[in-house]
Amino acid sequence: MQQLDYILKRLVMAVFIFISVSILTFFIARVVPSNPAAAWVGPHPTKEQIEKATIELGLDKPLYIQYIRYMQGIMVGDLGTSVKTRQPILTDIKTFLPATFELVTVSMLIATIIGVPLGVLSGAYKGSWFDNFTRLVSIAGVSIPVFLLGLILQLLFFKQLELLPLGSRLSIKVSLFNPINQITGFYLIDSAITGNWIAFKDASLHIILPALALATYPAGLALRMTRSTMIEVLSEKYIMAAKISGVQERTILFILALKNAIVPTLNALALSFVYSLTGAILIEIIFSWPGLGTYVTNAVLGIDFPVIVSVTLIMSVVYISINLILDILQAFIDPRVTMN
Repeated sequence: MQQLDYILKRLVMAVFIFISVSILTFFIARVVPSNPAAAWVGPHPTKEQIEKATIELGLDKPLYIQYIRYMQGIMVGDLGTSVKTRQPILTDIKTFLPATFELVTVSMLIATIIGVPLGVLSGAYKGSWFDNFTRLVSIAGVSIPVFLLGLILQLLFFKQLELLPLGSRLSIKVSLFNPINQITGFYLIDSAITGNWIAFKDASLHIILPALALATYPAGLALRMTRSTMIEVLSEKYIMAAKISGVQERTILFILALKNAIVPTLNALALSFVYSLTGAILIEIIFSWPGLGTYVTNAVLGIDFPVIVSVTLIMSVVYISINLILDILQAFIDPRVTMN
């Protein structure tokens, strides 16, 4: 019963946060000095054209009526029309979002593969030179700006070593002679499903640098979280008993201890996934990655408020949903959470 009440409270809070974000972003977009109607008409618009566009876009109505109409559209899956592309925003997002999700997913996999094992070993050998080194690495990972790291990686692996491509998702040659039959929008998955291994290799090479740059923050965070929880778990009695019983150290660290230490790290990584979605904007610009960040950047430069508001709401929904899922899972895993 307590778990059900807890879940209902979290659902109500999630809805309240979503409505608050929608109101805030909508009205801020409307009060910023600009003229979306003029942007809709195009270059060198006349006064009559602007007035006509203002009526067509509903900008002549009071703000609260514009907001109500906007929310009514959202409820039926209509996010509006982009001023810049003249396409339904939902159609544009379906085009650009898979590229961003693929980049962020690969970066989170890299962060997990690097951060968690290093955190386990750092916690196991607390105070050693390895622990001090990994702590320094984690601090650098969460501190260095991603755009700076992206530029450094380009200079090193493209300019100096000539090992990896500079940017984009696919080389021009491969896109012409070995195009990917898009099914999911994830180039790595689609090329593997269709057996297009030339495109798979090319897409893999193109995603390495931006994914590495984007993975630095979550990797540093995962390392620090895993280290701190491992230090606590390794002092538990059942770990001591396992050591006395002669269980291999590798089994103790990566199975017995990590099983209980990984939960806070996974929570942090789940929230970092949303952070990376927004942080990918700079990376996509630097690496010419045709994702949601590029789409939003063009919308900001073109004063495309419907796109700005819609993308902000989508990111908010993703963040709220992940938080809600984590809260519900924690309520089932640890009933003590419902008592707070």
